[in-house]
Amino acid sequence: MNEHKVCSCSQSRVSLQKLQFLKTMGDGSMELTELHRKSTNWAKTVDEIVKLEKKIFPKHESLARSFDDELKKKNSGLLYLQINSEIAGYVMYTSPSSLCAVITKLAVKEKYRRQGHGEALMKAAIEKCRSKRINRISLHVDPLRSSAVSLYKKLGFQIDTLVTAYYSSDRDAYRMFIDFDNE
Repeated sequence: MNEHKVCSCSQSRVSLQKLQFLKTMGDGSMELTELHRKSTNWAKTVDEIVKLEKKIFPKHESLARSFDDELKKKNSGLLYLQINSEIAGYVMYTSPSSLCAVITKLAVKEKYRRQGHGEALMKAAIEKCRSKRINRISLHVDPLRSSAVSLYKKLGFQIDTLVTAYYSSDRDAYRMFIDFDNE
C-alpha cells in the first residue's frame, strides 16, 4: 500500500521574513534564499530548479512538470542555495496543516554533495518551519540512500515506519519525523 504524507504538527520564535544567509567561500559566495512568489527572478529560478529536478530524480519521482504549480500553493515553500550564482541545491516543503510540515524534496547537484550543503538546506527548512510554530516535520526517504538517512538522523529525525512500495512496486521508503515541544 502506498502511504501518503500525513502528520500532525508547531513551535519556536525565529523571525525569518526574508530568509537569506550569506557566507563567503574561498573562491566565491554562497547564498541560501527563500523563493517568494512575487520575486522578480521567480521564472528563471524555477526554470533552473526544474532542470536540476529532472537531472537528479527519475521521471516518476520528479515534480518537474508540476513544480511551478506546487510552489504556487499557499502552504508550500522552497529554499535554494546558490554558489557563485549557480543553483547548487534546494529543499521544498509543504504545511498540510498549521501543526505539521513535510519535506517533499531535498536535492543537491552532484558536484556540491558531501560538502554540508544538504545539511544547511535542511537546517534552514527546519528553522523556517519552526518559525511557523510547527510541531512535527516529516519526510520520506529510500532506505538504500544511507547518506540521506544518516543526515536526517543527525538532524534529529527518527524512523517512524517502513512504507512498502512508496516510490514504486520494488522501492520502499522510511517515513521519518522530528517533533518539537510546545512552549
